[in-house]
Amino acid sequence: MGALRSPRPEFKDLIPYSAKDVRVEVMLASNEHPASLPSELLAKIAERLPDFSFNRYPDPVATELRELIAEANGLEAGNVLIGNGGDEIIFNLQLAWGGPGRTVLDMPPTFSMYAIDAKATGTSLVQVPRLDDFSIDEKAVLSRVGEGDIDIVVVSNPNNPTGGLANESFLIELLGATDALVLVDEAYFEFSRHTMRPHMARHENLVILRTFSKAFSLAGLRIGYMLAQPDVVSELLKVRQPYSVDAFAQWIAAIVFRERPAFEQGLSEILRGRDQIMHGLRLIHGIEVFESEANYVLFRTEHASALWRDLLRNYSVLVRDFSRTPGLEGCLRVTVGTPEENRRFLEATDEVLSSRRAAGYFCKNADGAKASEH
Repeated sequence: MGALRSPRPEFKDLIPYSAKDVRVEVMLASNEHPASLPSELLAKIAERLPDFSFNRYPDPVATELRELIAEANGLEAGNVLIGNGGDEIIFNLQLAWGGPGRTVLDMPPTFSMYAIDAKATGTSLVQVPRLDDFSIDEKAVLSRVGEGDIDIVVVSNPNNPTGGLANESFLIELLGATDALVLVDEAYFEFSRHTMRPHMARHENLVILRTFSKAFSLAGLRIGYMLAQPDVVSELLKVRQPYSVDAFAQWIAAIVFRERPAFEQGLSEILRGRDQIMHGLRLIHGIEVFESEANYVLFRTEHASALWRDLLRNYSVLVRDFSRTPGLEGCLRVTVGTPEENRRFLEATDEVLSSRRAAGYFCKNADGAKASEH
């Protein structure tokens, strides 16, 4: 026959997650830790590497790592599930609790994979837009959940890419207002230091998601984990792929988790860098900065996509362009890097916008209103 049968028609307009591999001198687009593993951990890994069994399949449920994480969180191993990054767990949650005839609610602008996974799993998607300041429209969310047809609620906390935290009192009210599974995505917990973990015992519908990709320099190995009630974990074990988390990633993550104190100095430097970036951006004319509790800063400026292009082409600085994303028009997001990377970003941004003003690109309206570009 020779012809290829068409794929599922509902995927025709599905836009995949954009994960471009652009190599530049200053990479500040993906919320990664700016440094690799601490030298003392690398030495330990190198010393033990000859004993690692590359020829054996991994532990299918990452028992050692589950037990370490459970102990640190005052839980049992049955409360923990390890995934191939947080993305696998988000997808598996929608496989287990979503699907045809089921509904997930998220709050855009937020992490795009929630909506993409809903489409991929045949789950209906309800979106309650955030307010102009990117805070959650709490009344609207509670009202919509109160209709009783929502199966999953997803709350990114801090929200990616806007950086703000949900009110804890709202999250508690939400958990009590529905029997839907409520996923609180705490991928940036180590930076915000805010967690819903204390509420797990009272709310069996609470699921918490975390990752090693951000604070622990392991974005390249893809390790995420979920804290939930054992019956939730059991359901996800039914749908996850076998051996989805490779043995090397499990082994490295266990070493890293045991050595968490080695990352504290780096985390403190990132938080200082975040404050410096927010302060520095506020000093640049024409930029609106949003408060962040994560390792990135969202900001808005006119003709943001042109600024993104100039930073990339002329300064070899890569940030994330959200300027065409609904609800994020005119916005860019910058990841906190090393002090030198942060300095280069701020200086480059100032130079680009200053040169535009000097060339007469920006002018004020006759009434002195907001500046616009010719």
